[in-house]
Amino acid sequence: MAFCLNTNSALILYRDLVNSEYFVDKSAIIEHISKRIRTSTKYVCVTKPRRFGKTSVLNMLGAYYCKAYDARELFEGLEISKNPSFAVHLNQYNVISLCLNQLPDKNDSYEDYINYIKNCIKQDIEAAYPALNGKDFGSVADMLTATGDEFIFIIDEWDYIFSHEIYPEHQGDFLEFLRNLLKDKAYVALVYMTGVLPIKKYSTGSALNMFKEYTMLKDPFFETYFGFTEEEVEMLCEKQTALKMEDIREWYNGYQTRDGQRLYNPRSVVCALEDETCQSYWTRTGKMDEVLFFLKYNIGEVRDDVVKMVNDTPVSVDIEEEYAAGQGQPQNREEIYAAMIIYGLLSYSDGELRIPNKELMIEFQKALKDDEFGYIAQLVRNSGAVLEATLNKNGDVVASYLHDIHNSELPVLKYNDENSLSCVVTLAYLSARNKYKVEREEKSGKGFVDFIFYPRRKNLPGIILELKADKTPADAIAQIREKEYCEKLRKENVTRILAVGINYDTKKKEHQCVIEELG
Repeated sequence: MAFCLNTNSALILYRDLVNSEYFVDKSAIIEHISKRIRTSTKYVCVTKPRRFGKTSVLNMLGAYYCKAYDARELFEGLEISKNPSFAVHLNQYNVISLCLNQLPDKNDSYEDYINYIKNCIKQDIEAAYPALNGKDFGSVADMLTATGDEFIFIIDEWDYIFSHEIYPEHQGDFLEFLRNLLKDKAYVALVYMTGVLPIKKYSTGSALNMFKEYTMLKDPFFETYFGFTEEEVEMLCEKQTALKMEDIREWYNGYQTRDGQRLYNPRSVVCALEDETCQSYWTRTGKMDEVLFFLKYNIGEVRDDVVKMVNDTPVSVDIEEEYAAGQGQPQNREEIYAAMIIYGLLSYSDGELRIPNKELMIEFQKALKDDEFGYIAQLVRNSGAVLEATLNKNGDVVASYLHDIHNSELPVLKYNDENSLSCVVTLAYLSARNKYKVEREEKSGKGFVDFIFYPRRKNLPGIILELKADKTPADAIAQIREKEYCEKLRKENVTRILAVGINYDTKKKEHQCVIEELG
């Protein structure tokens, strides 16, 4: 049985994917990869967050290139079959597939780990090339050279020992192993390598500088092949009737390409469609995937930014360096955000950071409740009381709570501008997002309303919230009525609607709130 040379594992796994109800055809990427075979650009490293389809593409490439079987029937009808080069490369190569997160049963040391990888390759080469049996080779590379053949290497989880922080004293040795195996070797026809962490920190040295990298921050070429595009998600939504496209968009959209195309988290989209419900499918596969893990490195400096982003306000920041394998703990605000982008926790476009979608917003809300956030954590944990007071039409309690938030130590909450006031309201009603879809400055009726709360449960009323400064709550309520802000809620068949008018007196530094039920 082969361990890594010309195995049928990729064929089986990709066949299962193609047979799935919510399959998305990404085979067009094969044309671009094939153009690199036996060229100076044959070293490709694609690093994306987990759940973004890296392994699916990797299995597809293995199934397509491996010469151990005939996969024509599997690929016919897919996009790549329409390309003139389809038959040229189909099942024409020796393929060595390595998944570097596979550990031997005895794994007490780095030597156990790396010898397991080496032995898998050696045993397969000896089985495929009996003439090499019994010969003494100084390295795996020497043995591969002796075959006289060419190989395509497909490597998954290249960064495993870095992202899981194992064998830290041997990380340099591991890079040297990959360099010796792959760099400047005549037997290498192509290397396609994937992981989460970029290798860029090492690219200026001699280890893996032959790779061209495509990352979450810098990928002008392959980005639409990882994540679902808007068109692809719409196609999937047509296969069922339980979920609307707008629900999928709210929960899982938020990433985008350099030219502005929307990208969705593919695993979450498929899980939601299969389960017929939108919920968080964010899987914590390690501490580096948790929002709070990164924020704790610099709570003070990033706290205002987080409050803004939770308020759907983008944060401007220049990210020049990517967070990469072996870098260690992020040292400053920019490095924290660079790491969070690489892990898919934040989206970054045109110099602005955002929380991508509702699924990730839930993770940030959890983070804000941690004691590390001090006063903000207490505000967030108590935000349920504000919603309860609103539903009970107790405007004095709401006004008191807003007053407490405004008097916090955060500069962003000092009402320097309209966004500051909306940040206060967002924090006050943060827990309401579990029961409502909250929209800011949305067109409704004859104008733009400050906040609309669309109920997720039939027994809850809709809420329209209007903010004023140096006027009265009655003025806010009157505007809600006169401009017919309830129109959009009525169209959603929401029959009971609460109007919340909030005013801030800049001289007295006091809040007032009136809550009325609209007839």
